[in-house]
This record gives sequence, C-alpha cells and structure tokens, in this order.
Amino acid sequence: MLLIGLTGGIASGKSTVASQLVAHGAVHVDADILAREVVEPGTQALHRIRQTFGADVIDERGRLDRAALGAIVFSDPVRLAQLNAITHPAVWALAQQRFAAARAADPLAVVVYDVPLLVEASANRPIRFDLIVVVHASAATRIDRLIELRGMTRDEAVRRVRAQARDDERLAIADVVIETEGSVQSTREQVEALWSRIVAQRDSAR
Repeated sequence: MLLIGLTGGIASGKSTVASQLVAHGAVHVDADILAREVVEPGTQALHRIRQTFGADVIDERGRLDRAALGAIVFSDPVRLAQLNAITHPAVWALAQQRFAAARAADPLAVVVYDVPLLVEASANRPIRFDLIVVVHASAATRIDRLIELRGMTRDEAVRRVRAQARDDERLAIADVVIETEGSVQSTREQVEALWSRIVAQRDSAR
C-alpha cells in the first residue's frame, strides 16, 4: 500500500485534487468526515468536549453544535489547542482502521489521506507517509474564496485561515506542491503529473 498525505489550507482546492486522484483509483480517507464521526453522540471525544467547553456546545439533540464551538476556538489559540488534543488522536485512530481495511482489500492500494490539519495533527505524533502533497493558494486567495463561495464575512474568513498552520509550515513538509492560484486546467495538469509519479513510486516498491 502507498499512503499519500494530502493537505492544504481551507479553500485551497484540496477537494478538487482529491476528487481527481480518486477518479484514477485512489482510496480516499477524509479526515473531515472522520472528525465528524468521532464526535457523534455517545463518543468519548464528545464527552470530553462537553467537559472542556461546557454544555452550550451541545445542541438539544445531544449533538455537537459546531457553530457554538467554532465561535470559541477559532479566535483563541489556547482553546483551539485543547480541542485538537481531544479530536486529533481520535481521528488518527479511526484513520488507521481505514488504512488497514484498504490494505486488506488491496495490498497495492494507493490511499490518499485528506487531512487539512496535517501539520497540526502530526506535531506530537509524526505520521509516516510515502508522499506528502500540499495544495497551495495564498492566504489572500483563500480568504476571498471563503467569502465568495461559502458566504463568510471577511472577519470570519480571516479567523479561519489564521487558525490553521502557516503556509510556510505546510510547504516545509511537502514532497509535491500543487499550486491552485491559476486555472482549474492548470491544477488538473499538475495532478496528472502527480498521479504518474505515484504510479511509478508504487510500481518501484513492488
């Protein structure tokens, strides 16, 4: 199995890259989806979030109120670190289960672990990838995309971008950088070149 770490800041175009890799046959493991699963009602992570942030972040159905939690953590690095300390280990444990399932189904599988917070998640728990791919667009571009495509206010968009790792921190761990400032076609061409590299790396490891 070849394990690819795919990361990038919010609104960098990472989903577009992931979709193209999946179209080539890669197995997609999405950390954002896992992050929702680990805080479902009844989970240990949700219990710890309630203990740490209070009952106001739990809605009337007993589910996590993401907007209420986001209002607390995205403007406070200390509180964000507390949340990450709860969720990151739970997400990583579930991700490993998905990797194992993919390997069992196909020992030659290419697994793309789509993880926006790869830098943050691996700070105290180094993750070994065969290749790390960083999808990159400037902070200004990503802020504009959040406003135009997701309807955020500028202040909210800036907070979301600043709450994540800096661009230089992500780029420092990259084996491959996909630049998404340009056209969609330019992005697609870069992903095609990436897939050719992945296939060659997988074949050489046989």
